[in-house]
Amino acid sequence: MMLRHIPFLKNVFLYSISAFGGPQAHIAMMMKMFVQKTPYITKQELLEYNAFCNLLPGASSTQTITLVGYKRGGVPLAVVTLLIWIAPASILMAGFSFFLHYVDRESLHTDIFKFIPSLAVGFLAYAAFMAFGVSVKNTITWVIMVACTIATYVFFKNPWIFPLLIVLAGFATNLSEKRIPQPPVKRKKIKWWNIWVFAFIFLVAGVSSELARTNNWNDRKPVNLFENMYRMGSLVFGGGQVLMPMMYEQFSVRPVNLKKTSPESASNMINIQKQDMVTGMGIVRAMPGPVFSIAAFSGGMALREEGKHMQLLGCLIGTVAIFLPSALLVLFFFPIWHNLKKYAVVYRSLEGINAAVVGIMIASTLYIMKDISLAGATATSLINILVILITFLLLRFTKIPSPLIVATCILVGYFF
Repeated sequence: MMLRHIPFLKNVFLYSISAFGGPQAHIAMMMKMFVQKTPYITKQELLEYNAFCNLLPGASSTQTITLVGYKRGGVPLAVVTLLIWIAPASILMAGFSFFLHYVDRESLHTDIFKFIPSLAVGFLAYAAFMAFGVSVKNTITWVIMVACTIATYVFFKNPWIFPLLIVLAGFATNLSEKRIPQPPVKRKKIKWWNIWVFAFIFLVAGVSSELARTNNWNDRKPVNLFENMYRMGSLVFGGGQVLMPMMYEQFSVRPVNLKKTSPESASNMINIQKQDMVTGMGIVRAMPGPVFSIAAFSGGMALREEGKHMQLLGCLIGTVAIFLPSALLVLFFFPIWHNLKKYAVVYRSLEGINAAVVGIMIASTLYIMKDISLAGATATSLINILVILITFLLLRFTKIPSPLIVATCILVGYFF
């Protein structure tokens, strides 16, 4: 059954090794690879998936690509798609946890990635351009797009802004009931096993971790690590940029503070040196794929002192625990969302939600541009402008694969 999906999975792998720039840029690359290059889904479907995933906690770009696999082949293909998507970045970050102390930190230059932000702007501009034509068609969607652009730009660093804007945009297009009447609805049975699995794991992990902490088990670190990662993956909104500060506080700041007040309680808890964590947080930004792959690095560093085998186990625990909640939540709630779409109130909401997504894309483009050198009369500024323009034009008017565009940008960073 999976053999007929090999071309699709090949595209997922190519996407996984070329998806730089974070979740906002990832949606642009998905539009290029899964909508324009090979029409596995439509523009409307991709925008809908992205908006829906922004309403859930967890890794939004991971959940979106999982839904693309789900749409094509159900749960089995969704799981394989998820594994292929997270594997390259997680393996690289896990390996980095082993080699961190064998390399000179100052030699870890990422100059070859210096034009990646400009590349991300080009991808985002392309995605906003493509989405605009199908999402902004009347006065209310224009108003929503402009309002969401301004609000997203101003509050970009606040993770609550994305779900809030999507909810408000859906509410705004429901103020009028004239355009879209209620069609006949046939109810479908909801499968509850996903959410029960999610809740059961959450409960067992929490209880086990607390028992390990209060009884100070000698081998408590793997138990605590799984619970910490699973909890963060279950509750974090805003993607990897919010997850990393949470990890830094949990694994680097909190243990130091606890040692000052209760040395006995802190003696067997996870403690990652601040400099190590900061280094990992820096290098993951230069990696393709999900930013949540920082969990593979953090898991390895958490158990590094227990030996190589335990460190490898830590990398695996970190990866599984951080991505598992995202998968369970999206695969449970999406069928519910799909059924609710048949109700006019939800269908009308999609009109506003899609316009909000366009506004978020435009604001993300502008927000990234403010940190890129564009105005100065320097070679770097000129190259940044050229990278943005050429990336947009190549995506818009050619069929050149996205990985090739990314590789060329990295080569430009190497030589210039």
